[in-house]
Amino acid sequence: MSITESEVAKIAELSRVELNDKEIQNFQDQLSSIIEYVDKLNQLETSHIAPTSHILDITNVLRDDVMKESLECGRALQNAPDRTQQFYRVQSIIA
Repeated sequence: MSITESEVAKIAELSRVELNDKEIQNFQDQLSSIIEYVDKLNQLETSHIAPTSHILDITNVLRDDVMKESLECGRALQNAPDRTQQFYRVQSIIA
């Protein structure tokens, strides 16, 4: 199975990437090679092989959530360089 130039152009459009004709041809060749390789992998007989999504038999050790007293608001904010009511005030990062 190979990929067409129009499919590469559509993928580029969806990705908001501008490609010239030479780049479209280059990506067409590369993507076709990848798809052909994946098709070869799909033809392999793997029914006798156990799934290995988790190679090691490890389980997480979790603790129970326990409610406890938290820091009083005024004390938590006592060293804040700037605050508004009970919130830290920080410089805007995203304009």
